[in-house]
Amino acid sequence: VQLQASGGGLVQAGGSLRLSCAASDRRFSNNGMGWFRQAPGQQREFVATINWDVGNTYVADSVKGRFTISRDNAKNTVYLQMNSLRPEDTAVYYCAAARGAGTATTTKDYNYWGQGTQVTVSS
Repeated sequence: VQLQASGGGLVQAGGSLRLSCAASDRRFSNNGMGWFRQAPGQQREFVATINWDVGNTYVADSVKGRFTISRDNAKNTVYLQMNSLRPEDTAVYYCAAARGAGTATTTKDYNYWGQGTQVTVSS
């Protein structure tokens, strides 16, 4: 069972990136999914989550209005669209599959993690 995150890179402040997270197992279509990020020297923090049937999404206050989470269960893929990026968004971004079908905002609610993709926003 693998989660493969991609789409990170270097972008100027105000720019956009779209992260993708492809799951190797179709069973993930029944799980809530989430994105977290971790900057150097800091704890991993919640960014966004979506439930299994795309009915509910929730994003952290720090990215509200700028980031959008979505998923395509037919493709076993979750996306994080990031607009109006800021230098403080610089971090390694991780996707994760939740233990249940709903949304989840803490790391303990997730039991499968991708390898992370680096996002760097220059000022």
